[in-house]
This record gives sequence, C-alpha cells and structure tokens, in this order.
Amino acid sequence: MPFSQFGLAPFFSKSLSHFNYAEPTPIQSAAIPAILKGQDVLGIAKTGSGKTAAFVLPILQQLEVAQISQHRDPTVLVLVPTRELADQVTQVFREFLPSLTSGVSCLAVYGGVSINTQMQALRRVDVLVATPGRLLDLIEKNAVRLANIQTLVLDEADKMLNLGFQEEVDQLLRLLPVKRQNLLFSATLSEDVSAMQRLILKDPLVLQIDEVGESPQQIHQEGYFVTEERKGVLLRYLIKHEQLQQVLVFVSSHKKADNVTAKLVKNKINACAIHSKMGQNVRRDALKKFKDGRVTVLVSTDLLARGIDIDCLSYVINYELPRSPKDYIHRIGRTGRAGASGEAISLITPAEEHHFGVIQKKMGQRVAMVQSDGLDLRGY
Repeated sequence: MPFSQFGLAPFFSKSLSHFNYAEPTPIQSAAIPAILKGQDVLGIAKTGSGKTAAFVLPILQQLEVAQISQHRDPTVLVLVPTRELADQVTQVFREFLPSLTSGVSCLAVYGGVSINTQMQALRRVDVLVATPGRLLDLIEKNAVRLANIQTLVLDEADKMLNLGFQEEVDQLLRLLPVKRQNLLFSATLSEDVSAMQRLILKDPLVLQIDEVGESPQQIHQEGYFVTEERKGVLLRYLIKHEQLQQVLVFVSSHKKADNVTAKLVKNKINACAIHSKMGQNVRRDALKKFKDGRVTVLVSTDLLARGIDIDCLSYVINYELPRSPKDYIHRIGRTGRAGASGEAISLITPAEEHHFGVIQKKMGQRVAMVQSDGLDLRGY
C-alpha cells in the first residue's frame, strides 16, 4: 500500500523511493493519518518498526503546508534520551528536507560538545532535536525559547524515564505552550510511560502495534556455555574461525568495553569501543567507522541497545548479559531488522545460567546451547 493512501503528500515520493521506503510499516500506517489531523498519539512499537519516520514525515508535511519556517525559535521539539538517537532522528529529518520548498531547518543539540557552537546554530531552527539536559542549559543561556512550539515529540520515552530524565522533562513541559500537539513514542508501555501519557496527551490515539517482548523470528539465537576465564578467547575464536563481519558486542560497563576491545586489537581484530564515558566526537566516529565497514567489531555498553539503526547488521554477541530481559530483546533487535535475517550469540558462564533461563522464559523462546569446552581455542 503506498504512503499516499495514508494522507502523505506526493512531494515525498522521490525521497521515499531513494531511501528504500517501499511500503509503510504498521506504526507508520496508523500514526501518519492521525498526526496529519493534529491528533495526539501514543505509539508503542518495538525497535526497528519505523517509529521515527512515523512522526518525521507528517511533521514535515505540516510545516510545508503551513509555511511557518519564518519563526526565529523552533516550532517542533523532539526530546530524546541519548546523543546517538538525537543524531539519528536528525538524519531522518534531513533525508526528507529536500522534498520541501519552504526551507525548513533541523538541528540536534546535546551534551558532550561545545555549547557555544550550538548557541550560534540556534539562530533560526524549525525542528529542534534535543536531550533534556542540554536543552535546559541552552534555555538558561537565553539561546533558545520554547514559546512557539506547536508539536512536541518524546521519542524512546521509556528509556528517557529509565535514565532519570523525569525532572528535566517536567521543567521543559512548564516552558511549553499549553496548546500544542503531543506525540509520545516508546518501545514499551511501563507504568512510568502510562503516567507520562496521562500528564501530556489529550484524547490520544493509542497504537500498540506489537507484543512487547516478542523476539523477532528472523533472528537465530544461540548460546555457548563457557567459563569466565575462557570468554575472551571464545569471542575471538567465533569472530576469526567463523569469519564474522560487522559484529556488535555488548558488555555491562565502560571498563569492560575498553578491556575487551584492547584484547581484540592485540589479537589483530579490527575493533573499537563505544560508551558514555567517551566524548561525543569519538563516539560518533566509532559508530560511523562501524557502519561504513571500516571496523569489524564494535564493543558497546547498552548505549547502543535502543533506537540505533545499523543497516544489515548480521551479528550481535552478548559478551555479558543485561540485567533486564527487555534489554536483552532490545540488544538482539539490533540485528534482523527490516525483514533481514540475523544471529544473536550469548556467552553464558555458570553464574549467568539462571538469569539466562529467566530471560528465555520472559521471551517465551528457548535458545539452543553449545558446550564450548570441546572447542579447540588454542591460538585464539
């Protein structure tokens, strides 16, 4: 079914084709018409379901039709929990800006980079994508006002609340006009998200597209029983022996990310780390190298478990398990996206066996396990 059947204007057709948007996803089919009508929307759909385009496209169409890009201050505010997601959402907006004739502009602002540069760039912006803390800093410095906001989007709302942004979000809400359109998108519908929905949304269209926690069927899952001492060498064995390319490895802390990466590099595996203790430019460069194929292995904390798209990612390896079964689903959901197949591998020590059993029970799916003690790991 073409996008035009859901009220999307023909001027997007060239960009939709160029960026391989063949057919609307369920969340896009349901959300786009409602947003175009000015309705508040609560969209619950798992990662990889197309939530970003579901709000980007109708918002840009509203701006084009209204021809409101003459304001000095932004008219659209998108709040996101992380710098990486801010960059990604901004990129989707910019993919479709050439379709418009009204000169709409989009800017991402977040911590970890110079605030002075962002202050200069804020002289005229229509769509502002921001992390809550940096936006409050910019407001305090009188670099931006929210008096003209007509549309508010909270993307990955559950993660925003999990990261402790409730107080900052509340401060920002008090600075917004009362009359506005509100769009809240989340991968899960937690009690906190429900509370935020009741606070922000007015008679919303509620869209719950997929069963929360469902494991994508196109992802093949496998686990290896291994001792803690043999984990590192088993990881290197899998990457080298199986000749794996573009592997995203998840660990539990920034120190572990650095240590695992150092061991991989020492053993002549092209790898780099990414975590919240790094500067934003370093993080952006690491992610770009991985996406471009210049780095074979990217070792990450749960920083990349949510909301980040990596085209054709074939392998996710859980070097360490996350605390929450939902985070496990989000992690492995980085692969097997947009109908492609993917493989998720977990390295399970005796201390992690019970927790991995809980994860499988919550997921409703058993994972085939392999005993690694029979593998010859010498030389890896």
